[in-house]
Amino acid sequence: MNRKMLLALLCCAFTWQARAENWPQWRGPFLNGSTTEKNLPDTFSATENVLWKAPMPGASHATPAVWNDFVFVTSPDAEKNLLLLCLDRKTGKVRWQKQVGTGDRISGRNNMASPSPVTDGKTVWVMFGTGDLAAYDFSGKQLWARNLCKENGKFSIMWLYGGSPMLYKSRLYIQVLQQNPVPEGYSHVLDGRPARESFLLCVDPKTGKDIWKHVRATDANGESQEAYSTPMPSEINGKTEIVIVGGDYVTGHDAKDGTELWRGGGLNTPHRQDFRIVPSPLVAAGLVVVSGPKRMPVIAYRDGLKGDITQTGVAWTYKDYPTDCTTPLFYQNKIFILDGDKQMMTCFEPKTGKVLWQQSLGIRHVFRASPTGADGKLYCFSEHATAIVMDAKDGKVLSKASMEQGGESTHATIAAAQGCLFIRAAKTLYCIGKK
Repeated sequence: MNRKMLLALLCCAFTWQARAENWPQWRGPFLNGSTTEKNLPDTFSATENVLWKAPMPGASHATPAVWNDFVFVTSPDAEKNLLLLCLDRKTGKVRWQKQVGTGDRISGRNNMASPSPVTDGKTVWVMFGTGDLAAYDFSGKQLWARNLCKENGKFSIMWLYGGSPMLYKSRLYIQVLQQNPVPEGYSHVLDGRPARESFLLCVDPKTGKDIWKHVRATDANGESQEAYSTPMPSEINGKTEIVIVGGDYVTGHDAKDGTELWRGGGLNTPHRQDFRIVPSPLVAAGLVVVSGPKRMPVIAYRDGLKGDITQTGVAWTYKDYPTDCTTPLFYQNKIFILDGDKQMMTCFEPKTGKVLWQQSLGIRHVFRASPTGADGKLYCFSEHATAIVMDAKDGKVLSKASMEQGGESTHATIAAAQGCLFIRAAKTLYCIGKK
């Protein structure tokens, strides 16, 4: 092989490596649901373009975390143990499996294995609805472990805990927005401690010790004190803020100590003030986009303000096809909102909130998984394990695929990494790619 050919091959290899991306946590490498990953399939099925599929010990709504040749998933097993599994990305074989906790239970459509794992390429962190929080290296060695419920009381949330840890700038952020006092009907929560605090926690990912804990106040009533959302970061004039939504408000907090910097209200329905919030905030294009409960309007607040921004901070609102469960997506400088109940995708111009296009997903399934943007496409996954692929330019449906028949419901968002799609159905993890 001559020198020119060798250089050409090396350039191709480096180009592929630069293009291939990881999916380190629930909303991907940019924490907005998007990735620069390329060469992903338009069409696939439970048998077409399947590179491998791996059986799962139980159902989980957690999205896989992917880093190079390592895939991390969580799952309960038949004995109600709560597991972290590490799979080989190329083959789907289990590299190692660790029991992080025990005591899985089901409430409504949720179980204790809903939080998604997060990784930085050296360590993987995992949390369960039991409060078990732990860190492992890539060989499966446990680095530290703690239990937030033993420290703070069981999470006072009707349908069990559903947020995920968020890793940003070498800090791990966890929010717990819950009902106080604990309702008598919450039998799964009663532990002799009637009082609860809602809080945002900042943890040192190396040691598992608290850096700070901020008690997050709200005047919300009943179930509306609860949330299933995940914190998101915002960079404002060189300073980091952590944005959380729930308890009828969206708030921004100083990443140094958790101090609340601003607050926006008006998220709940005027007829009933006791509905929970599920979607996480989307921080993008100078906006903080939040979704109220039970088909209340989507509100886009201007980022970077201070104090009470309920009235002064609103950039635009949208009420025709809002989202009750799915988190909005920012991709190719557009905002996408999926109405999972009416199966409608809407594309917005971020600055004005102008609707650029609106398309039906063409299927009568409920969608609770959030959309993923990659390779010029939008990937959606229904509660009944049907994947929909749309063209991000105009919403044209490119394909539909039923991935699993007869399984339990699934809310796991599709991850795109290393030239593949990772789809977590109730019984199976699929790795999809062009053959």
